[in-house]
Amino acid sequence: MASKSCRYEGYDFVLNYTRLNPGHKRSILILHGWGSNQQIMQQAFGKFLPEYQHIYVDMPGFGKSPNDRSLTTEDYAAILRIFLEQIGITPEIIAGHSFGGKVATLLNPPCLVLLSSAGIPVPKPFKVRFKIRLFKLLKPFGIAYLRRLFVSADAQGMNEGMYQTFKNVVDEDFSDQFAAFEGQGLCFWGKEDTATPLWTGAQINKLIGNSKLIPMDGDHFFFLKNAVEIAEKIEEEC
Repeated sequence: MASKSCRYEGYDFVLNYTRLNPGHKRSILILHGWGSNQQIMQQAFGKFLPEYQHIYVDMPGFGKSPNDRSLTTEDYAAILRIFLEQIGITPEIIAGHSFGGKVATLLNPPCLVLLSSAGIPVPKPFKVRFKIRLFKLLKPFGIAYLRRLFVSADAQGMNEGMYQTFKNVVDEDFSDQFAAFEGQGLCFWGKEDTATPLWTGAQINKLIGNSKLIPMDGDHFFFLKNAVEIAEKIEEEC
């Protein structure tokens, strides 16, 4: 592992990253999802795609890359552009899981690989909607433990900057960004995914003009058991 300091809007973001097969000219950047880190992506794909240099990175606020600032998805993409420029890499392929799929889309690679990407809002169950309403009603009273009681599991234990970041990105509609993408897209999806259901993958597939939807057995982390098939498809198509 290595680290790189990337200055963005007057602040130095230190990114922890790993390069595999560093002598290869063709490269692939593989981005993790919300609450995850580079290790899970390397665990899935590190032994495959041997003809490519692999770049795995902990995005700000995850893994070993610290962050205490409020960021947007666009900020993450801008920070990663600076990072890629500093390490001298222009990836032919960028893959992203969940939240990482939105960041990958903004980076606009020739070949975009989405792994159960976020970006299409999913209606919340009644129980969640009720908790949100109750939280808003009680918030003016300044109860200190409200956040601990009501916040999503995805935002538990975060500093204030990352909690604000979570609120910035959690319900984004990326339909326009997917529709604006002009490269080649491969949309891999878990058939049993409940976080980003298969129907959202079908919608993204329609929005990206030159793309394919490839459903696979499994849930939101389906790629852990299907990495071989995903890698083979990337080699065939990209």
